[in-house]
Amino acid sequence: MARNTSSRRGTSDPAQIRSVAVLGLGRFGSSLALELESQGIEVLGVDADEEIVQELSEDLNYAARADISRADALEQLGVAEMDRVVVAVGSRIETSVLTCSHLLRAGVTGLWAKADSTAHEQILAQLGVEHVISPQAAMGRRVAHLLADSAQDWTDYGGGFVMGRFAAPTSLIHRMAADAGIEQDFGVRIVARRAMGGRWEYVAAQTVYAPGDELIVAGNYKDMERFGREA
Repeated sequence: MARNTSSRRGTSDPAQIRSVAVLGLGRFGSSLALELESQGIEVLGVDADEEIVQELSEDLNYAARADISRADALEQLGVAEMDRVVVAVGSRIETSVLTCSHLLRAGVTGLWAKADSTAHEQILAQLGVEHVISPQAAMGRRVAHLLADSAQDWTDYGGGFVMGRFAAPTSLIHRMAADAGIEQDFGVRIVARRAMGGRWEYVAAQTVYAPGDELIVAGNYKDMERFGREA
C-alpha cells in the first residue's frame, strides 16, 4: 500500500515527532507500533507477511505489505519522509542490514534498528545507525536484577545510571528520610515513595517511611546493586 507523504525528511526535535515508520511487525515491532499509535503518532507499519498486515490494518494509520530489503519498496512507501524509522527485524540480519543501508543512503535521520546479537549490534553501528536497540539484552539484565537484588522493577538509563522500585527495607521503617543515612551508606538517593494503596510522592527530609511503602531509588549501577542486596 502506498501513501502520500509530505516534504519533511526527519526531525531531531522530539517535540516535533508526528510520524514513525516501523519496518517489521513481529512481537517487538507490532507492540511498538501500537504503543506509538496510542500516543497519537502517525504510524506506518510494514511487514512481508500479509496476515500480520491485515491483522494490524485496523489499528494503525497505515499498514503495508512489502519487502523492506528493497530500496524501491521503501521509496514507494515514502519511508524516508517519516520523522523516525525503526527497523524492527532483528532476527533477520541480512534484511536488517540491507534495509538500514538503503535508508542511510536515502539520507534518513532518526534511524533506529533492533539487534538480536552483539555481532548484529556491531554491524549496525559500523553502518552508521545512530540508535541500536537490544531488547533481549536489556530484558535479561532487568530480570537478573528482579531476581537477585530484591527490586520490583529496574531500569538502566546507560552511563552507569539506574533506577529501581523496591519495597521499603525493614531498616527504614518508622525512620525519617533526613536521618536514614541512605546516601551516606549506599551512595543512592530515594526519589519517591508510595504508601500502600496511595499515590507516588517526592521524598522530603521530613518523610517518615512506613510498613508497606514502595520506593523509587536512583544511583549508579554498583551502588544500586549493593542497596538491593543489603538494605
